[in-house]
This record gives sequence, structure tokens and C-alpha cells, in this order.
Amino acid sequence: MNETRASDPVADAPTRVVLGVSGGIAAYKAAELLRRFTESGHDVTIVPTAAALEFVGAPTWAALSGKPVHTRVFEDVHEVPHVRLGREADLVVVAPATADFLARATHGRADDLLTSTLLTARCPVVLAPAMHTEMWEHPATVANVATLRERGVVVLEPASGRLTGADTGKGRLPDPVEIFEACVDVLARPGVADLAGRHVVVSAGGTREHLDPVRFLGNASSGKQGYALARAAAARGARVTLVAANTSLPDPAGVDVVPVVSTEQLRDAVLTAAKDADAVVMAAAPADFRPTSHSGVKIKKRADGTVDPVALEQNPDILATLAHDRPRAGQVVVGFAAETGDETGSVLELGRAKLARKGCDLLVVNDVAGGAVFGADENEAVILGADGAETAVPRAAKRVLAHAIWDQVLLRTTHAR
Repeated sequence: MNETRASDPVADAPTRVVLGVSGGIAAYKAAELLRRFTESGHDVTIVPTAAALEFVGAPTWAALSGKPVHTRVFEDVHEVPHVRLGREADLVVVAPATADFLARATHGRADDLLTSTLLTARCPVVLAPAMHTEMWEHPATVANVATLRERGVVVLEPASGRLTGADTGKGRLPDPVEIFEACVDVLARPGVADLAGRHVVVSAGGTREHLDPVRFLGNASSGKQGYALARAAAARGARVTLVAANTSLPDPAGVDVVPVVSTEQLRDAVLTAAKDADAVVMAAAPADFRPTSHSGVKIKKRADGTVDPVALEQNPDILATLAHDRPRAGQVVVGFAAETGDETGSVLELGRAKLARKGCDLLVVNDVAGGAVFGADENEAVILGADGAETAVPRAAKRVLAHAIWDQVLLRTTHAR
């Protein structure tokens, strides 16, 4: 057996952050992002463009960061800020990144302090675009984003929702909390964009099988581990599709989210997204059974307080279907097993048996005795490989397990190619 242990990659996390703000209506949201960084102990330098100051003034940025705000190359020339800021930064993040800023960054322009800083930066760079849908989908922007990603820049996918005026669509700045979480993942693996150019699918949450309009069969899955997997993959440069079943979590920045309710809907959405995916990680907890019929009205008790028995049928096995009928050659399939152990075997023994039965490449085994893991912010697990590998991940933030899983996936996608 090949046994290794995964460690937390966040030790000695960098703390010097340059937060760039370009001139879009979403500039005001960067104030919340700045607050997240400063309250987490990061040393943040704000570099707004001249257009950004038309939306949020310099006093706001100075008050929130505790530092003077510079926007021009010719301010404090003796400190050579257009070179120093980029050289000293551990992370450069621009939120919002407008279409104009993306174009200037792509072509190496250095016509203001922010683009000059970007050219001298040798640290991870995260760009959070925000613009109208037509601008995001324009061939020029599409090409610019592709070029930046090829260079190792993490360009998050914008969110869908209300834009300026009455317009809605893709192009909304992701939630500042989620941008911050994406940056945390990037800081955890500085300079690592090893999933760039790959499409990965992650499922999360717990499915519901409705008995009637108010009752359903379900489980306690919160979706937090699946969301951590999606964030980590996006931070490592992947194009991510997250199929989310009944979660109350905000959409991760840079991720396409497909909401579902039932196990059948989960299966259909995952199989559709998996057609061109390099890897599929089934972190969701599908209900094993569903009622054979669904009542359109609330089921009532009889006068004596009894009800008719509920007849159940088995749901489709999504993980086994994916593993045995892969839509793409070399696709890596990962499953999860929440086990407690019993008289038939230990948690790992039952996990090994499930790994062989399902036919997937990796199985992440959680010991959930006593309700552990569900809804928690931390996790511990053992990642079992069909090749006999065994990677123990000690209890830590769920993003630590997420990165450990992607490390194992990457080994197998590299071998497949």
C-alpha cells in the first residue's frame, strides 16, 4: 500500500496584497473585499484607477486600508511605486476588472499605476471581471481572458444576476466574500495554476425526494466540501461546473453553478456537464431511495392518526454510471463515502469495497460516526486510489482536503494524457 499524508498548504501564508480597483459600477463592492483582507491580518495597498475614483473616492480607500491612496505613477517618485508595489506583493487582485482593464492587461499596457504594477508583479494575480454580458461575451474579451489564463493569471468567471439599470445576465461581480475565499485558495498555492485548460465537474449538497409539497426524503449534507472543491479548482485555473443540490451557500467566485433538487436532476446535470470534463468529483450526497409516487397535495393522516405506508424505489447510481460509462477517454472520476464501520468491516475496509464496486479512480472516505463532518467547516478523510494509493488528510479546513483531492486527480489526469 502506498500511503502518504496531505498537509495544510497555508503555512506561512503571504500577507502583502495589492488590491486594484478599476472603473466599474461594482467598484463600491471592493470596499467589502478590502475589509475582508484587512480583518484577516493582510497588509493591503489600494491602487484604484482614475475612473474608479469617480465611483468611490480616495478618502474611503484610505480610511479602510489605513494607508495613503496613490493612483499616479508620478506620486512619491523617489519610491518608484510602479515597480516597488508589484515586486513586493504576495498577491495582486483586481476587483472589479473591467473590459478595458482586461484589454490593457492583456496587451501589457503601462499607462497608469495599476497596469504598471501588474507588469512588475511576480506573484499570483487574480482578476475578478465585472461588465455587461455583451462585453463579457465579445470575441475581443473572450480572447483577452484566454490569453491571460494561458499566462497563469487567475481570471474568475463573473456571476449572473442584476447588472446596471434593468439589465440582468452574466457579468456581475462575484460576491466579495467569495472573491476573498478564492484569493485565500490562491495564496494557499502561490504560483500554482496546474488545472488551467481543464474542465472539472463537482457535485455538492444533498438531494431531496418529495413525498408531497411539504415533505421529502433527504440527508444532512451542507454542500460545504463540494463548494470548497469548486473554489480550489477555480483558484488552480480550471473551468468549473458546480452542480448544487439544495444548498444555502453563496455561489463560489469563478464557478458556473447548476442548481438541482432531486437525484434524477442531479444525474442529468452531472452527465450533461461531464461530456467534456477532464474530471468529475461526486461530493454530493444523493438520496438512495425515492417514493414511487408523488402526491400533489399534502398527505393527511386518517382519523385514527395513521397514514398509508410509503412505497420506495431505488434511485440511479450516478457514481457507478459515470465510472463505467465515461463520456471522455482518460476522465478521472472521484466518489465520496460517508461510513461509520460495522460488524462487516472497518471504515477503510468498507471504503475499499465501495471503491471496487463503483469502479471509480478515487474514493474519499469520511468517518461520520456521531454526525461528524456534516455542516462543519473542517474535515478529515482518507483518499483511496484504485491503484492502491492511500492519502490521509488530517482534520483541517475543508479547502485543505479539497486541494489534496485535486492533487490526486491531477496525478491521474497527467498520466492519462
